[in-house]
Amino acid sequence: MPEETIELLRQEWAVIDELIDGLTETQWKGSVPLPGWTVQDCVAHMSGTELSLMGEPAPTVDLSHLSWITNPFQEFIEIWVEPRRSWTGDAVAAEFRGVIPRRLAMLEAMTDDDMAKVGWSPIGDVPYRQFMRVRIFDCWMHEQDIRRGLGIAGHTTGPVVESALRHNITRALGFIVGKKAGAPNGSSVEFAISEPDRSYTVVVDGRARLAEPGEQLPPATTVLHLPFTTFVALAGGRIDAVGAQAEGATITGDTDLGARVLANLAFTP
Repeated sequence: MPEETIELLRQEWAVIDELIDGLTETQWKGSVPLPGWTVQDCVAHMSGTELSLMGEPAPTVDLSHLSWITNPFQEFIEIWVEPRRSWTGDAVAAEFRGVIPRRLAMLEAMTDDDMAKVGWSPIGDVPYRQFMRVRIFDCWMHEQDIRRGLGIAGHTTGPVVESALRHNITRALGFIVGKKAGAPNGSSVEFAISEPDRSYTVVVDGRARLAEPGEQLPPATTVLHLPFTTFVALAGGRIDAVGAQAEGATITGDTDLGARVLANLAFTP
């Protein structure tokens, strides 16, 4: 049976390949909802990360002029992006299309034991398979950044999206509602998402937990109504609560709690 994480990465990279096909230089240099970044930077970042994971040495580059770098992890990311900012978009696309088949071949050569081996990842020491689930999420998030920059909506359903949500975004909702937003015991928060429709409810009953699909629950004390792309952008730190409300996010029920959840929904910079 093929390794699911590899198949999902293959699918995601194919979607990105199609999305960037035929972009003009103006489109490549268009901004995305990340400080200082462009469509081109998102693709350069994905290529650079995979090159790093293949053992390519990081380039030596001066990053002192990049005011948005605030921590070593951001610096690591920018080391691969900054040298490619002088490239044309077509050159960045060509590199991406050269890197991905090599990376897939490397992944496909890995054994089950290799995928289960615990090692470094951006979320701590985890099995390599789990690290690759983070890669699925990261690439899909940057695909969504590119789509925002280009004004081309899409890829909001399917296996890649479900993986990104299940293994990254929705698993953080209990912590966000219970710890970051300070939801009181006995409360519950529903994320009523549209375009496409889906719903998640966090119940606080001693601890904040994500309700199981189909679980019978009383009406939520707070309901956040958000378009799907707004929910994703807010969770990914691409927009703030004000930006989310400008895109149609509304709160019913306990509006104070709802406002705290909106203000703290970002779990990744």
